Amino acid sequence: MPIHSFRPLTPAGRFTSLNKQVGLSKERPQRQLTESKHKTGGRNVYGRVTSRHRGGGHKQLYRIIDFQRDRLDVPARVQAIEYDPNRTANLALIAYANGDKAYIIAPKGLKAGDTVIASNKAATNDFTVGNNFPLALIPPSTLVHCVELVPGHGAKIARSAGTSLELVAVENGQATLKMPSGELRLVHPQCRATIGEVGNHDHNQQSLGKAGRKRWLGVRPHVRGMAMNPVDHPNGGGQGKSKGGGGRQHLVSPWGQLAKGFVTRRRSKLSNSQILVHHNGRKPRNQK
Repeated sequence: MPIHSFRPLTPAGRFTSLNKQVGLSKERPQRQLTESKHKTGGRNVYGRVTSRHRGGGHKQLYRIIDFQRDRLDVPARVQAIEYDPNRTANLALIAYANGDKAYIIAPKGLKAGDTVIASNKAATNDFTVGNNFPLALIPPSTLVHCVELVPGHGAKIARSAGTSLELVAVENGQATLKMPSGELRLVHPQCRATIGEVGNHDHNQQSLGKAGRKRWLGVRPHVRGMAMNPVDHPNGGGQGKSKGGGGRQHLVSPWGQLAKGFVTRRRSKLSNSQILVHHNGRKPRNQK
């Protein structure tokens, strides 16, 4: 969707650039496909803040999305493309031939009136946007999204706006995927994937324009550590714009954890063993 700018009639309008929501349905979401969403304000069961800068925001209904696509060989017609306040991507409301309805992530190019299907068998002309198949049936070099990590567990990879994976090859009982970061990863060939890339690719090009719009999204203010006093943050204090400790200290969190260049991803033997090439081009240590 193209980015829409506004006439600078107000200070906020001067800096606001938003997605022009062309083709989105203005109807209410399907009642049977929604459920209430409880907001935590970033607090755990003990009332302690575990995720900072969260709170407030507009009320939201959670849309129940079919990430498994387990209704096989039943064609479904796209009834509408809808906005989802819980994610960056839009949703497609599909109605199956047997009368059931479901929400799926709307891929780029899918529009109302199109037909999608999920199946375990495919012909040459079946690899169109929105169709869902196991990776073993999809031709190499195809762009896919909503990919499973474990067969039958539902889509886990490439679900946000504008993202997609490239199916590199299926050989030796493994499917090789190229992630958006450049990482090469192995998954089981029976993991399901949807053809195409996720729509709403201009989402990251918009400018909210004012702090209030950020508060509508449930994000509270974030104060820089360098703007604090030394008693409040390790990077606080100093003369002028300087990090604490005479300007020699690296950027850290309020609790002293390095903020830049420090790997925070949890190590998982099951997950890491499936990586062929990391995003920085390096191979895992256990590979030659």
